[in-house]
Amino acid sequence: MANESRPCPCDIGDRFDYGGRGQEVQVEHIKAYVCKAPASTDKAVVVIHDIFGWQLPNTRYMADMLAANGYIAICPDFFVGQEAWKPSNDWASFDDWLKTRNAGKIDKEVDVIVKYLSEQCGAKKIGVIGFCWGGAAVQHLMLKNPHLKTGVSLYGVIRFFEGRSNLLHPTFFIFAEKDDYIPLEQVTLLEQKLKQNCKVDYEVKIYPGQTHGFVHRKREDINPQDKPYIEEGRKDMINWLNKYL
Repeated sequence: MANESRPCPCDIGDRFDYGGRGQEVQVEHIKAYVCKAPASTDKAVVVIHDIFGWQLPNTRYMADMLAANGYIAICPDFFVGQEAWKPSNDWASFDDWLKTRNAGKIDKEVDVIVKYLSEQCGAKKIGVIGFCWGGAAVQHLMLKNPHLKTGVSLYGVIRFFEGRSNLLHPTFFIFAEKDDYIPLEQVTLLEQKLKQNCKVDYEVKIYPGQTHGFVHRKREDINPQDKPYIEEGRKDMINWLNKYL
């Protein structure tokens, strides 16, 4: 099991050997990876990367999967030129690194990307998905952004936006049962808060036996028992987007 012996805030797991079918573009001050659907569409999904940044092949693979399912997919550099975390970095410095990369301060960039999708790509319905750091960013956006129709938060770090559950848009939360970074007690608490405060459709789902990062990780070759859950997570994500976009 590659890189699974030592838990860390966003286990990079097993990298895809993957180049991507899309292209890199410059959208105002933001670099972004864009992959368009085979047929013309007015539906788009913003993909928010994890701490390993917008160039991680695993994340681009997910953007391409969305495109293959009929969406314009865009993965912007939400660190805006600041370096992504590297697996070789010293984890003792992680908290300091994170201070300059706040998942709740991407609103300006999201507005730029939404404008680009609307004006340059003809998108009329826009959703958002995100992984880990990006999953927390999805929760933040679902609490306040009027332009996004729906969101899927994949193992979003709950502590970033704990206690904020009055969502504006339908949101699907994907969690792993054996996530070393997001304890199940936090997931239970999130569910309770959503039940009390949330007026829109939502779902919280925990996938048995899985660890942090499982949906956008190439683990099926290494751990065949995980394959059904990886596939289920990806299918659930697509189905949710299909339902609300």
